[in-house]
Amino acid sequence: MFIQVLTLSIIFFLTLPFFFLSLIKSSRSKKPSMPSVFPKRYPLIGSYFDIKSNQSNRLEWITRILKNCPSATYTLHHILGYRQIFTANPDNVQHILKTRFNNYPKGEFFINVFFDFLGNGIFNADGEAWKFERQVSSHEFNTRSLRKFVETVVDAELNDRLVPMLSGAVTGKTVLDLQDVLQRFAFDNICKIAFGYDPECLLPSLPQTEFADAFEDATHLSSERFRAPITLTWRIKRVFNVGSEKKLKIAISQVRDFAKKIVREKKQELATKSSLDSVDIISRFLNSGHSDENFTTDIVISFILAGRDTTSAALTWFFWLIHKHPEVEKEILKEIKEKSDMLVFEEVKDMAYIHASLCESMRLYPPVPTDSKRAMADDVLPDGTVVKRGSVVTYAPYAMGRMENIWGSDWEEFKPERWLQRDEAGKWSFVGRDPYTYPVFQAGPRICLGKEMAFLQMKRVVAGTLRRFKVVPAVEEGFQPVFVAYMTSKMKGGFPIKVEERGKLD
Repeated sequence: MFIQVLTLSIIFFLTLPFFFLSLIKSSRSKKPSMPSVFPKRYPLIGSYFDIKSNQSNRLEWITRILKNCPSATYTLHHILGYRQIFTANPDNVQHILKTRFNNYPKGEFFINVFFDFLGNGIFNADGEAWKFERQVSSHEFNTRSLRKFVETVVDAELNDRLVPMLSGAVTGKTVLDLQDVLQRFAFDNICKIAFGYDPECLLPSLPQTEFADAFEDATHLSSERFRAPITLTWRIKRVFNVGSEKKLKIAISQVRDFAKKIVREKKQELATKSSLDSVDIISRFLNSGHSDENFTTDIVISFILAGRDTTSAALTWFFWLIHKHPEVEKEILKEIKEKSDMLVFEEVKDMAYIHASLCESMRLYPPVPTDSKRAMADDVLPDGTVVKRGSVVTYAPYAMGRMENIWGSDWEEFKPERWLQRDEAGKWSFVGRDPYTYPVFQAGPRICLGKEMAFLQMKRVVAGTLRRFKVVPAVEEGFQPVFVAYMTSKMKGGFPIKVEERGKLD
């Protein structure tokens, strides 16, 4: 607390004369003021006061600003001239993620903020390091690996753990936190397929794991660094190891200890066996000559972040939305009924209506609501926005999913049919949108490697769950869940549910 007060005091006394000068100029100006939705800007401190006051609802605030900008792009001014450009314009997104890809890497600022947590992992790497990690990882996402993932890993976790847990909730009439259950499900899956390791997180007892709590703290507190109005505050706290930085250091230590355990066990396994029955991502990195423990630990943490938090977030909001829209659930059940009881790989891939429903859910509640890059050189975006070297440029899938000019006047509606068309036989077929209009999985050279794997896992969970059970939120009438965004999104406070046996599909 003392450090925050000290930092603010220094900034206050440095900027006080400029602040009053700005107020005098503003009072003399006869120009009409901008709509109140836009933040006020002052010399040296930029829009600090508005940024600070909207810190708890930053995503909604930025979305409201972008919806009121003619080109859905806005330059936010921070302290001491630091600029951050937000955009929900598909042309700008394509420019950033593809056309001028080399000019918009993660950048030094992003990497420094998240380095303590992510290190040199694929989500925190640029240049040749990123290319190498992506090339090695890509072997895990071919058709053969995807089939194995669905027919062995996901099916086993679904039938041996998730379904029995939901059945137990029916029998015991207990309330489950579905968000927590889905995180455990996804965590077991990513560890099995990526590391050949089963953490057994989704057991009937729902064991409390030190790692899970530490991982939540690490993602949350690392994200708070990035959103901090004054970066000097967290840097000073890190030097003195106090407050949130002390808590972050402890959380990261626990996360890295867990990840190092996986790496060491895999090294030992590789040393004692001439060949393994299956090859996972960590084995590929270790066999590529990169056996440094810190580097492979970074890889483990990045893949846990990708595999645990994104699909669980998407599914959490999906189950909330279909409860609110029984007509959509009815169509989903109809599609499930057309498939066999024990789904095979091809049937999972062919579920067009469920696929569309998931896309529509992620349009409204994307697992990664914003993503940022840093400009290496001066540039001009397609809409005319000037980008200065060193500026952070952030595209916002959350805001893009709420743009009337992209999705129409019915953008607020949960409507899977906007992703579908019927053929002559009346069968649904999926019609996708270009990745720059719908950058939920990024786009361009950094498009998500695990996109297809994520869809296959989610579709299998949806079909396997809804075939047997009805998910009913255990909340008061009129309850509205709150969307919170860290590195990935969450439903604030979890998602309490009751489970009912469906019996015959209705």
